[in-house]
Amino acid sequence: MSVIYVLITVSLVIAVIFFMAFISAVRSGQYDDPVTPSIRMLFDNKSKKINENSKPLDKS
Repeated sequence: MSVIYVLITVSLVIAVIFFMAFISAVRSGQYDDPVTPSIRMLFDNKSKKINENSKPLDKS
């Protein structure tokens, strides 16, 4: 029975260590993405539905 208490304690300590590492990484800005917002407009692919009655535009 004492093994269960040891395993629970060790797992909680490891979980707290990983949580603190995650919080530290977020605060230091490791998850910030400075590139994507500046190029987001280049990849703005909004799909437009073409009506069956309308003719597609000729791009020649």
